[in-house]
Amino acid sequence: MDKQTNNADQQASSEAGLGENSTDLLIIGAGFSGLAMAALAKDAGFSIRMLEKGSDVGGVWRENTYPGAACDVPWYLYSFSFFRESIFSRPYPQQPEILQYQQDLARHYDLYSHTEFGVEVERAQWHEDERYWEVVTKAGERYVAKSLVSAVGVLSRPAWPNIPGMETFSGEMFHSAQWRHDVLLAGKRIGVVGTGASAVQFVPEVAKEAGELTVFQRSPQYILPRLDSPHSGLKRKLFKRYPALVEVYRQAWWRYGEWLTNTFKGKNLVSTVIRGWCALKRYMAIRDPELRKKLTPDYAPGCKRILFADDYYKAFGRDNVHLHTDGIDHIEEDAVVDTKGQKHPVDVLIMGTGFKATEFLAPMTVTGRSGQSLHEHWQPIARAYLGMTVPNFPNFFMMYGPNTNLGSNSITFMIECQANYIVQALQRIREGEELEVREEVYRSYNEEMQGRLSRLVWAQGCGTWYTTGDGLNPTNWPGKTREYWNRTASFQREDYHPAG
Repeated sequence: MDKQTNNADQQASSEAGLGENSTDLLIIGAGFSGLAMAALAKDAGFSIRMLEKGSDVGGVWRENTYPGAACDVPWYLYSFSFFRESIFSRPYPQQPEILQYQQDLARHYDLYSHTEFGVEVERAQWHEDERYWEVVTKAGERYVAKSLVSAVGVLSRPAWPNIPGMETFSGEMFHSAQWRHDVLLAGKRIGVVGTGASAVQFVPEVAKEAGELTVFQRSPQYILPRLDSPHSGLKRKLFKRYPALVEVYRQAWWRYGEWLTNTFKGKNLVSTVIRGWCALKRYMAIRDPELRKKLTPDYAPGCKRILFADDYYKAFGRDNVHLHTDGIDHIEEDAVVDTKGQKHPVDVLIMGTGFKATEFLAPMTVTGRSGQSLHEHWQPIARAYLGMTVPNFPNFFMMYGPNTNLGSNSITFMIECQANYIVQALQRIREGEELEVREEVYRSYNEEMQGRLSRLVWAQGCGTWYTTGDGLNPTNWPGKTREYWNRTASFQREDYHPAG
């Protein structure tokens, strides 16, 4: 951290009565959530500090560097309304461009000088008498702040499958979120486990160089066309010269995302259109009726995230690509054995099995007023008011917290709503208040969430990562983003009471 800026932060917080090694706001994580929070809080005059375990900003977009990594939401919407300096090269930007946008944002708001990298938080503790949060890192470093924001996200911890015999495999094995660029794939026999959002992007790329590529699918996906091609030079110039044009595209794609949300209600016109559209795409790309059947979902559209890709189905038309749907029984030294006993020889195994998305804030421990940790408080599932606040944890906020994930539309929209809401709360705290959500507000809100979620397609048992093993849904927002926007636009003081 830049020493001069660090001293300025410390002086501001010292004047507020917290001491020298402190700040108004401590933010854990420097991905999209942390950057939005830091930028808006800094603009509002708060002293801030971000703690990031990686070597740079970016979060999931710094870590996920697999071939073909790209956004499945157009950049007009997958960006912040308060920072539109970047004009991307294509509608669905790839990982390097998204990371560049985040870096540009950090530089624009001078956030690098307020961030400490290579710092992994181990625990956070609320001190009731002194009214501050203490954060301790794995290295034993100590930070103090009046308010604490967790911006660690839900897509940071890869989920590895529990397949018997994995430890006996003698070849290279890695998760797509931890891509091994040092492993040569050309001409090798490669196995891919999983066919989710990451796999539909890297499978076509791996297929181009693999000797043989075997994809092990548990269940197929609904895949809509992405229709992605580079912007012309003229179009980029127009976007740069006329920002209102970007806003037109942003509004159009936002409305499209809101329309897609109707899919989650079950059988209706939108669901029928999505099912038919996906079926037409499969028919046009895959001539083999047996293969097409294997790639056809048997669950309702939207129960798993609807994916967008132009070349995934085409990859299975290659002679070197094979799809297997019988399930995996175990792994041997040089092969994957399916449930019918057939061996599939492989040299490299790639796990495209997603993330531990329902384990919020893990492995970090956050302890509130009662001495109870957040994970103990959350049994059986994670919950929060508006996805941000929890009783007995004063002046503590989460971004991309429980029930704020989306099955359609853009998560950056939700993140921006949260950052604006938290800034309003911080202004109350700056005036000397101590904010803790009321138990009855918290309880009523979460009963509403689970009640609404139980009536949507995610409750139909399709094996989606949105739900826990008990069928509860701690991840998704049950409505449209406009509703969340309305509910977070103005901080409602009556939902909170001063702690103590």
